[in-house]
Amino acid sequence: MAINAENVKSQMRKGYLEYCILLIIAKKPMYVSDIITELKEAQLIVVEGTLYPLLSRLKSSGILGYQWQESLQGPPRKYYELTDDGRQFLAELEEGWEEIKNVVELIKNKNI
Repeated sequence: MAINAENVKSQMRKGYLEYCILLIIAKKPMYVSDIITELKEAQLIVVEGTLYPLLSRLKSSGILGYQWQESLQGPPRKYYELTDDGRQFLAELEEGWEEIKNVVELIKNKNI
């Protein structure tokens, strides 16, 4: 078989990773290790090396902001939060997700 299912699954995960991260941050401001923990609990394994560039890009795009909070265990921590533009962007992603989900379900459940 020339096509590797793991490669396709990896591309699918990349496609919805950003959406999942924004869903997590939309609940409350989040520290990077907390985001990773939430993703792992959802069975989506992501390492810091993948997450930091994505968060940086979202910050540069105006989707995310951050605030520094003092830590009891070391230096202050950067907590990411959605901006107003980020909330609008997330709403658009949610519409897109519903469309994708509906199309897949229709095709999957169609009797031929």
